[in-house]
Amino acid sequence: MAKKIKVRRVGSPIRRENSQRATLLGLGLKRANQVVELDDTPAVQGMIRKVGHLVEVVK
Repeated sequence: MAKKIKVRRVGSPIRRENSQRATLLGLGLKRANQVVELDDTPAVQGMIRKVGHLVEVVK
């Protein structure tokens, strides 16, 4: 069983680079304050680090 982490989108992708917008969509975050539960893998950790100013990890 893989560990899970919850991520909430807190920032807007307006006036951000296209790669950051694509990363948010790749994480499954489409709406403001949306929370998704993802597997805790190195790839997901890298995506969270890339848009860390737009998301927060929720307990």
